[in-house]
Amino acid sequence: MDSKEKDTKSKQSSRRRFLQGGAALAGLVAAVGARTARGQGQSWRDKLPPLPDPLTFRPEYIPEESVPKDHVLRDPWTGEPMRDEAGELVVDWTGTPQWEAYRKNARAAGGPRYGTMEKDPRMYGYRSRFVTTHRKGSDGGDGPGGGIPTAPNDTAVAFPSLGSPLEAQLGVITPASLHFWDEHGEIPEIDPRQHLLTIFGMVDRPVTLTMEDLYRLPSVSRVHFLDCNSNGTRGYRNALQPWASPGRIYMEGSCSEWTGVLLSTLLEMAGVQKGAKWFYSSGADEYNQTWSLPIWKAMDDAMVAYGQNGEPVRPEQGFPIRLLVPGFRGTMNIKRLRRIKVTSEPTLFHRLYNQQYPDDKITWFRFQHGVKSCILRPSGGMQVPQGGFYEIRGVAWSGGGKITKVEVTVDGGKTWKDAEIQGPVYSKAHTRFVFPWTWNGEEVTVASRATDERGTTQPTTPEYAKFRGLNLDDVKLRGGGTLYIQPWKIDRGGKVTNAIYDI
Repeated sequence: MDSKEKDTKSKQSSRRRFLQGGAALAGLVAAVGARTARGQGQSWRDKLPPLPDPLTFRPEYIPEESVPKDHVLRDPWTGEPMRDEAGELVVDWTGTPQWEAYRKNARAAGGPRYGTMEKDPRMYGYRSRFVTTHRKGSDGGDGPGGGIPTAPNDTAVAFPSLGSPLEAQLGVITPASLHFWDEHGEIPEIDPRQHLLTIFGMVDRPVTLTMEDLYRLPSVSRVHFLDCNSNGTRGYRNALQPWASPGRIYMEGSCSEWTGVLLSTLLEMAGVQKGAKWFYSSGADEYNQTWSLPIWKAMDDAMVAYGQNGEPVRPEQGFPIRLLVPGFRGTMNIKRLRRIKVTSEPTLFHRLYNQQYPDDKITWFRFQHGVKSCILRPSGGMQVPQGGFYEIRGVAWSGGGKITKVEVTVDGGKTWKDAEIQGPVYSKAHTRFVFPWTWNGEEVTVASRATDERGTTQPTTPEYAKFRGLNLDDVKLRGGGTLYIQPWKIDRGGKVTNAIYDI
């Protein structure tokens, strides 16, 4: 047999094997089809034993017809009862007869320590009743005759907003429920399905984006602080009181993890035209806060944020989206963002922050926050244990970038020593610092001062007065600045009080 004949027979043999295999495969498919048609052996799940009747097997089971209808969560748009992926009703059992029966049975089975939970914690969770931190201040309205209704409150001193209790912050992130907020009217309820963001002006391709459009674009998640322009201003009476705490002095500042789309991504989609130098933004609410900001900020780190601390931005923070301009003044971070117009020059907006210097020069635009820091433990209103070791803790932040150095004084400013900066260190975000200290029980004044990556360091009160060309007594009387060093006085009894202007 020659090689050609062998090759031909080999091909024929391979073909026969393929056809035989194909026939076998076809037969297998037919057999499976027949078994499937007869309902036999569909999958391993078919071999599982049937589920027991929940009415007899699970005493806690409540059939759908017996679920309290007013405790079923409903779709906010359709009003239909919400169901999970298994088709079961989503129920908050808090306050239902069934929940009360559970608490009674749990106490009977486990003793007095059990069955004490007033709320069903499975829906969203809640904090311990022993944790009582809360926001401070009034609702931010402008009082009778101003056209904006104010909510009742029992605060003797009128504050401009609901402030964050900074002294209670344990890390660099402020819980969303304690993040400060300021409103100039009622917080609107916005249907995110109807909300639109339009980018127009000096662009090649004007665009209008839905929330779904934003969700599918490349995203970022970054930690940044947000401060009102007046956060830490000594012009407020509460900041001058001996009882003032960090949450009174720096009440209008917080720090969060923000998630969204970089504004540069959106502007690249639209195509910014040559000569564009500014962008104007406005919000979808009755106050219609507006600002013009330099285009370089838009192309740097500004973002359109739809998330805060792992959840959607809350209504008081601008749901469904807000503009975030890290390190810039609070009012520039437009809530409920709806329009961005790219322009060649500034557009009219609500407020103008400027500052006059000793040489009579005036800065017409003040965007960026300076460097700040504050010792949180010990701080105003606290009590230091008598003598012994104590870890001084605090936070520092700057609109100019990362905090690179924090110094602490425990002798009223005579000497300064480096504190330990605890990471991670984010740009334009709260940064933790700690300093080991042993108190000898004598009266002392403690304080901190921070330096950012630009080399800017917080000034003492005399340094600030000299820089502004002001009389020191006038500075103490008028206040106004936000970059002062914040000292705390500790008396021999361990009581901590505000020692503003002592350093």
